[in-house]
Amino acid sequence: MSQISVNNLTFYYDGSFDNVFENVSFSIDTNWKLGFIGRNGKGKTTFLHLLMGKYSFKGSIDTTTIFDYFPYQITEEQMKLPAAEFMEELKGGCESWRVIRELAGMEENAEILYRPYVTLSPGERTKILLAILFSGDNDFLLIDEPTNHLDRDARESVKAYLASKKGFILVSHDRDLLDACIDHCLVLNRKSIEVQSGNFSSWWENKQRKDRFAVAENEKHLKEIQKLRQSSRRVSQWAEKSEHTKIGFDPIAEHDRTNGTRAYIGAKTKKMQSRVKQMEKRINREIEEKEGLLQDLESPVDLKLVQLTHHKNTLVDVRKYSVQYADTENSVFSDLTFTINRGERIALSGKNGCGKSTLLKRILQKNGFIQERFSISEKGLCEIASGLVISYVGQDATGLKGDITTFCREHDLDLSLFCTILRQLDFERVQFSKNMEEYSEGQKKKVLLAASLLTPAHLYVWDEPLNYIDVFSQMQIEKLLLEYQPTMLFVEHDVRFQEKIATKIIEIVAES
Repeated sequence: MSQISVNNLTFYYDGSFDNVFENVSFSIDTNWKLGFIGRNGKGKTTFLHLLMGKYSFKGSIDTTTIFDYFPYQITEEQMKLPAAEFMEELKGGCESWRVIRELAGMEENAEILYRPYVTLSPGERTKILLAILFSGDNDFLLIDEPTNHLDRDARESVKAYLASKKGFILVSHDRDLLDACIDHCLVLNRKSIEVQSGNFSSWWENKQRKDRFAVAENEKHLKEIQKLRQSSRRVSQWAEKSEHTKIGFDPIAEHDRTNGTRAYIGAKTKKMQSRVKQMEKRINREIEEKEGLLQDLESPVDLKLVQLTHHKNTLVDVRKYSVQYADTENSVFSDLTFTINRGERIALSGKNGCGKSTLLKRILQKNGFIQERFSISEKGLCEIASGLVISYVGQDATGLKGDITTFCREHDLDLSLFCTILRQLDFERVQFSKNMEEYSEGQKKKVLLAASLLTPAHLYVWDEPLNYIDVFSQMQIEKLLLEYQPTMLFVEHDVRFQEKIATKIIEIVAES
């Protein structure tokens, strides 16, 4: 057990408009199971890279600990090979028996080590990389969003596996994973960093309590400031009136006024002016204290969407539907039957590779939303209502390039409204001046979500919308969907989201 001490850490990217970290100090224990929580784009992955020595910075990170990072970068050449042939390149001294032992801890057969990496599912790849990561000794492990793109079963096995380990920092927006696996939280607030014992739920409960206290105290401060300002104005008016009385002395009209009287009025005015200045200082102190109370307050703004009403009740009708790729012997799935009616929110569930995204793309293609052609054959019925307008969020946001203005022009979006939604999703104004290539993965995903929310539609088709999205924005999206109840077809492996949002869950079973 040892300490990692961060002292006055300041870091910014070359050419950046702002600091990612500024004079940050905290200490953590290498024996902890530490969850790293914070908004998208606030520097979670950057901090892990700083620990790995990837960037230079001001301040100090004092530790004797050796770090290792997940996910490992897999080259194109390695993709063609079995993991057993290149795993020592990823982690020096990695031994097969240790990796096999770790795979067993995730209830995974060792045979996946000997299949070409490119043929493996996202869950199998994640398990291999985690097994390699934990196969060494005396490392403090940095784990960056391990459950993205994993199906429910894979998430459960990864969750159980990490819960049995210690000595890591886990960056994740998966609330169930954080609750199951961590015993401390490292939280990137708006203006500070804090370390707290407990899991995500205990931290969230404490935060809500602190936020409620801050809001109540702020209201008290605002009332006090209002009273002080009113009193200050009254005293200022009295002082001004007295000064006019002194200066405006008329010896004929006011023959009984003496020089002593004028001196008395001058002294009284001076005293009132001094009182005004004291009140102004107190007001400024109250304002500073108020701002200090609210600097870390999270107050997500309610999102909005405009849903169109279709003349038909049934928007999508799927009956005895099967899909098969041209170069495969088996169907991706078969005999699938369900309907999407107005007001329903249908969740597609199933293992990675069972055809969920394929089905979404077929619906989009039949609707004319995408022109992409697939080398597939189909049986049964997949019928889309005529005139159906679809708003789509895809899994992959890595291809986003250029600036926000160009993106809005290309997608026929109102720039002002689009930026407003991004601001509501916690984008800072400075981000609008950057190219989207500089955005974090979470910020890129928010661009796609904002575009979807700004597009009036009969049906919202979202494919894993929560990947990389911070927990605060997840809650915003949940609240939006429960309030507006749009018609939806979505894929999302986050259990909490699926259970909250879905009115019906369709289980898709892949053909063996």
